[in-house]
Amino acid sequence: MSFVVRCLDCGHAAPYFPASINCPRCNSQWREAEYDYVTLAKSLPQLISGRPFDLWRYRELLPIRHPNPTLSLGEGGSPLIQAVNLGMMLGTPNLYIKDERQGPTGSFKDRQAAVTIAALKEAGITEMVAASTGNVAIAYSAYAARAGIKLWAFVTSLVPAVKMREIALYGSQVIKVTASYDQAKQLAAEFANQRGLYLDMGARTVTSIEAMKTIAFEISEQLTALLGPVSGGDSPHWRTPDWYVQAVSGGMGPLGVYKGFRELRQMGLVDRIPAIAPIQADGCAPMVNSWKKGLEQAEPVTTPRTHIETLATGDPGRSYVMLRKQVDDTHGVFESVTDDEAFRAMHVLAKMEGISAEPAAAVAFAGLFKLVRAGTIKPTDVVVINCTGHTMPAEQSVLGENWSRNVVLPEKEDEKPEDGLLAALTSVAPDRFQRVAIVDDSPESRRLIRRILQSQGDFQIFEASNGKLGLEVIQRELPDLVILDLMMPGMDGFAVLDALRANPNTAEIPVIVASAKELTPEEKSRLTGQIQALMQKGDFLNDEFLEEVRSLIH
Repeated sequence: MSFVVRCLDCGHAAPYFPASINCPRCNSQWREAEYDYVTLAKSLPQLISGRPFDLWRYRELLPIRHPNPTLSLGEGGSPLIQAVNLGMMLGTPNLYIKDERQGPTGSFKDRQAAVTIAALKEAGITEMVAASTGNVAIAYSAYAARAGIKLWAFVTSLVPAVKMREIALYGSQVIKVTASYDQAKQLAAEFANQRGLYLDMGARTVTSIEAMKTIAFEISEQLTALLGPVSGGDSPHWRTPDWYVQAVSGGMGPLGVYKGFRELRQMGLVDRIPAIAPIQADGCAPMVNSWKKGLEQAEPVTTPRTHIETLATGDPGRSYVMLRKQVDDTHGVFESVTDDEAFRAMHVLAKMEGISAEPAAAVAFAGLFKLVRAGTIKPTDVVVINCTGHTMPAEQSVLGENWSRNVVLPEKEDEKPEDGLLAALTSVAPDRFQRVAIVDDSPESRRLIRRILQSQGDFQIFEASNGKLGLEVIQRELPDLVILDLMMPGMDGFAVLDALRANPNTAEIPVIVASAKELTPEEKSRLTGQIQALMQKGDFLNDEFLEEVRSLIH
């Protein structure tokens, strides 16, 4: 399939050569690949049918003339996972996680490395330079090793040593720069210029944007398989989400994803592009701050103040200009979150969905929580969020020091071994667990609340599926706390409360009402003096709920 690269400034189209980074007419470095969309509109569904679900499934829309299967490490084709527990907790049931942790080196940067290295190999380029905060260099190192290309990786001294060692393990040259990421990029550019080497330029690298757009292709196919095609017009369309959420540093990821959705629309395969929500860390949020001020150009952050180093790009340059237009055109939004909010989201994600993501990805989830609570993302919206990387070595920021329980086996000569084991186990858990009754007619709600309690505490839990059974359980077990739904068939939560308070044996048991119902002033008045806390389903996170529970029963 034929393609050209077109200059974004003067419109000049030319064949693509990786070593030629400037437009031959105006010298601009901002160019993008362009394909025969008219022909592909008719042929693409047939072309991809039967192919493996990976990045190269869309080879006709990638700037590679002859894909080399020997270079592949299995990139692309990451799963789209419905976040059932998290969606229930947030009140957004149509929440999906694009799990980019499943790439060969554990991040979505594998796509960038796979396509770029394939292009360099095709062009006969044997040496390259890249600046990185970790994941880019790791991905490039793996693919460069496979292709026989030497990589000079310039990384800031803030990059964890474990990531630097992984880069070196692949045989790359690690240059540790004691300076900011922006300064590391400048140094890498000067080094590449002096030695005449190929330089990865992030969002200005044609192959990088092209690689990232495959995320959009996959999401559309996956959502269509899960939810069905969009009906209307001459033929059904692939489905796109209402929102695409991603943490950003330089902006390359969402820029590429937007281009992917745009190309699908150009080919008539989808009818709309989702709203784009780029999320940044508060301590280095030049895009967010500039967008909220209505600025057309980004105000650089000269001194990043975030512990999430992978997002510490202080000067996004033109990437902001392009991403700002895309956000505005799609009715999206920029947002930022604190480091603490990100680490908290990281913990919530792991406990609720069994997904361990790196802090940079957790920034996206913290942003999601913020946008849901603000009402920007509606309960009915279909949301896809990019999840990438691994937690190591950020666990201490999330868990602190008291994350394990120690068992010490006594060494007494006159004691049977099994007696020593039993004695040691007494240190693991208390003799009596706090007793909690959950009364809710929704099995999903009971499961969620049980999971929240079990993830971070010692509780003996009793469940009841309606008010009548709940009252019987409470009167029989006399729990330390009741978590009560209001809207249940037969005997509702109000009736349960009245019965509890009328019985001297249960009158003093604290009650948390967890309800999805928007209460009227009259209903709130009925609850006054009857309950200890009211928590709206979809409007609290698991640690907030746990804090409330602990405050009432400790």
